[in-house]
Amino acid sequence: MSGPLVLGIETSCDETGVAVLEGMSVRSSVLASQVEMHERFGGVVPEVAARAHVEAIRPLAHQALTNAGIHPDQLDAVAVTRGPGLVGALMVGFAFGKSLAYSLGVPVFGIDHMEGHLMAPRLSFDEYEPPAVVILASGGHSQIVHVKGWGDYEVLGGTIDDAAGEAFDKLARFMGLGYPGGPAIDRDSTEGDPTAVDFPRALKDRPFDFSFSGLKTSVVTYLEKAKDEGTLPERADVSASIQEAIVDVLVEKTFNAVEATGVERVGGGGGVLANRRLRERFAEEADRRGVGLFIPETSLCTDNGAMIAGVAVDRLNAGHEGDDLRGDVDPGLRLGA
Repeated sequence: MSGPLVLGIETSCDETGVAVLEGMSVRSSVLASQVEMHERFGGVVPEVAARAHVEAIRPLAHQALTNAGIHPDQLDAVAVTRGPGLVGALMVGFAFGKSLAYSLGVPVFGIDHMEGHLMAPRLSFDEYEPPAVVILASGGHSQIVHVKGWGDYEVLGGTIDDAAGEAFDKLARFMGLGYPGGPAIDRDSTEGDPTAVDFPRALKDRPFDFSFSGLKTSVVTYLEKAKDEGTLPERADVSASIQEAIVDVLVEKTFNAVEATGVERVGGGGGVLANRRLRERFAEEADRRGVGLFIPETSLCTDNGAMIAGVAVDRLNAGHEGDDLRGDVDPGLRLGA
């Protein structure tokens, strides 16, 4: 065996993810998405999410173990997301994970969801090691982190209002593109001109921080004015221009951090990193600057149990014995705090 066997559980928002890792090798990873449940509401409804996790988590855990060819008694630990996230959703996974660990007599690790995203590139790239600058971009979070060592993180900057994924969702809903907004705008933009509309790029004077609320206001104002004047542009052009504005800011701020820290590795995590254009731009910029780029496959960018298990594997290898079973979730958990 190449490392400890860990079952990872992720229930921070609207996806139930369970995975089995052997060391940093993914033996299995399964996911139950709630997109269809929340689509008619245009966003995640916390109570609906929590109930869906209750229904999904036990069969998913069984499926993950079966797919991995692992009996529960073979597990060395259980890892489960402790925060940040929706409190009801977190509690479902956390209670299940602690109960399973207790019944098996193995340690349980309560994991920071954002640290899971930081760790995700390790599941795809053996050479991904600190020091690195990592961009974390999702529906609820946008931040740049200087990873000095595993467990040693400095948050260099973050959003002062909407996260990147939140901006995608709100603008897609306003344009009638559906939910989730990021993939919808990405699809719609493929036939559009990203230079058609020059939407704003905010906080030029703050090199590591993000603000996307002004972009939202600008898009809404632009479209309402164009409608009144009878000059509505092609929707694909608007989608492409929105996407380019968000991508520009994420890429620029990340490489501002690269210059400030002098690191030679860039990582990425969070659902927004599944965006086609963002991945292209990061690859182009990393190649131009001669730095290593470590953005995992899209299934490991979005929420998943494997990234949660990965943090626990690292802790086990470092000699940690697990967390107190009396611990609780922390919906406001902050990375590095």
